[in-house]
Amino acid sequence: MANELILIIEDDDSSRKLLRDTLQVTGYRTLESVTGEEGIRLATEHRPSLILMDIQLPGISGVAALQALRSASDTRAIPVIAVTASVMSAQQNELTRAGFDALESKPISVSGLLRKIRAKLDAPGVTP
Repeated sequence: MANELILIIEDDDSSRKLLRDTLQVTGYRTLESVTGEEGIRLATEHRPSLILMDIQLPGISGVAALQALRSASDTRAIPVIAVTASVMSAQQNELTRAGFDALESKPISVSGLLRKIRAKLDAPGVTP
């Protein structure tokens, strides 16, 4: 099942376009933001089924944006996948401890990312 709404929070134009095009061709609807602050606002307004979030963002970081999302009752249950170029095992552990539901390293594996998204959307307790 596709057609779920996915919020992409990514400041790099080419990465955002790749994510958007990949998701839309697969049947997902998308919203986009280039900052963590705007992403929080869009998540609150539109309650997407899932969020893909870069860690290095202008303004607040992806980790700070995640903390804000997790602290609000309207957005705390939305699955959030970190999309980052920093994939050292220490940072992976840090992102998991911060509360991200999954991690996708850049350059992304399209098939791997789509599997992670589907698994998170199909998990019990996630409502599209």
